[in-house]
Amino acid sequence: MDVVLSWVSTYGYAAIFFLLVLGIVGLPVPDEWLLVFSGYLAFSGRLHLTGVLLSAFSGSACGITCSYLLGRNVGLPLLHSRFGRYVHISERHIVRVHDWFNRIGHWALFVGYYIPGVRHFTALVAGTSRLEFRAFALYAYSGALLWVCTFVWIGYHFGERGRTVLALVEANLRLAIVIGGVLVAGYALFRYLLRSKTNRRPL
Repeated sequence: MDVVLSWVSTYGYAAIFFLLVLGIVGLPVPDEWLLVFSGYLAFSGRLHLTGVLLSAFSGSACGITCSYLLGRNVGLPLLHSRFGRYVHISERHIVRVHDWFNRIGHWALFVGYYIPGVRHFTALVAGTSRLEFRAFALYAYSGALLWVCTFVWIGYHFGERGRTVLALVEANLRLAIVIGGVLVAGYALFRYLLRSKTNRRPL
């Protein structure tokens, strides 16, 4: 992480842009720490806040778009190849995921930025499921804007206390993810039991 922060200190906006592209695509870049540190550099006057926000948003948008295009141009043909048949993924499964994205899945693109490992994965799945670029861009880019502003603001507003605040935010996010996962699993189990009960009813 120290190397990443050193690059930002040395190369400024260009480092913010390229590191976020790599981080969103899936390379091990500490994205949130990078954004908070960039906000701190704006707070200390070493970078301009507008430049930080523009470079961070541009890098995030480019990174998530790369993941989407990888899913659409590499993942989709792969699923239609022998590999797709080997893992038992058919056209029907792809259509179902596409329909899910059209109904509620696009929100995963929006909130996925706040869940480690999810932001690039949802973009890959969106591309593989043939989600229309217009729908992808609307939710992915607006999510990127909110995510960037959130963590840059922490560094800019809290200054040297930014790391402490980020640690608290990440701890609460992990707790929220666990609670959300339990609620989703409970709801899925309830639906499964209800469907099983309905199917067992005598005609």
